[in-house]
Amino acid sequence: MEENTQDTTSAVSCPTEIDPTESMASTTTLDAAPEAATLPECSSEVAPSFEERQPAPKEIDYEKAFVEYLRYERNMSPETIRAYEKDLYQFLRFFSRGDGTIIDPAKITTLQVREFLAQLKEKNYQKTTVVRKLATIRSFYKFLLRKGYVTGNPLTDIETPKVEKKLPHFLSTDEVEKLLNAPQGHTFQSIRDRAILETLYSTGLRVSELTALNTTDLDFTAEVIKARGKGRRERVVPIGSFALQAIKRYLEVRIQVPRTNDRDPDALFLNRFGDRLSSRSIRKILDKYIKVTGLNQKTSPHTLRHSFATHLLNRGANLRMVQELLGHKHLSTTQIYTHVTTDSIKKQYEEAHPRP
Repeated sequence: MEENTQDTTSAVSCPTEIDPTESMASTTTLDAAPEAATLPECSSEVAPSFEERQPAPKEIDYEKAFVEYLRYERNMSPETIRAYEKDLYQFLRFFSRGDGTIIDPAKITTLQVREFLAQLKEKNYQKTTVVRKLATIRSFYKFLLRKGYVTGNPLTDIETPKVEKKLPHFLSTDEVEKLLNAPQGHTFQSIRDRAILETLYSTGLRVSELTALNTTDLDFTAEVIKARGKGRRERVVPIGSFALQAIKRYLEVRIQVPRTNDRDPDALFLNRFGDRLSSRSIRKILDKYIKVTGLNQKTSPHTLRHSFATHLLNRGANLRMVQELLGHKHLSTTQIYTHVTTDSIKKQYEEAHPRP
């Protein structure tokens, strides 16, 4: 719009005094009538049309729109959203022309999607990772179709690779006991770490749910905690006496930590600077005690969640109850633990029976 106005002005030799209506015409807005856009009589050039004066439609930031959809409509956790963002970023930049230009998603073809998947295979990505990235891209195009940003889906004829479900790694009760007793001493860190490990095993919480806990989520009288899971769904989870005792002891030393974050005063588990612990910090804490105890290096914070579910089922807990405690939306997700318990029973049978 500015270029049209400047070109017209430079080509015109006009009087020094300009009619106010002509001045208004040079800055015509969308609300002004087209007739107001008149040229001085001294010009022989044609005035820009009303359509030429309109600003170009603002380009849609599809990535940003998708992330906002995940955050505000799907209520996904920050960790899940970051994973989606990372996968989508990689997918869209694969089609970049090298100058950072992002291709219009509507122009991406099925063949191009296959080229992207072929590159992942060349780089030796695991099948589980490829499946996750495909799930992200499918969700992205479903969103675009729903909003009317595209008219077709290039993934319609793309099949998802079949992945064998791996049985979750879990610890034996003796190994759990060894891990929980690893934090020793009376320092703030050791008391806090014991409370964290006890809480993870006692409740089966996800790490993201643990880090999101506030002091107000604890009910010592009812012996339950309020957890916020995937999709920000809340559930009430029982917590055992050992974990409660560990938390009570932690709260006594928690008040000694200087609080620098006044915007988050209720965070339960803090670092030594008074800020809420992150999921990465929990992983580092666990890694320290894995080395101390000599446990399997595959052990992760999620291993305690797997151990929680497996031990409950081994002791006769109902599958539906375990589903509720874990916060699984679908029972099929919980059923993986029945395979674990079956294998465990078979192993015990073979070890104990005289003629297995």
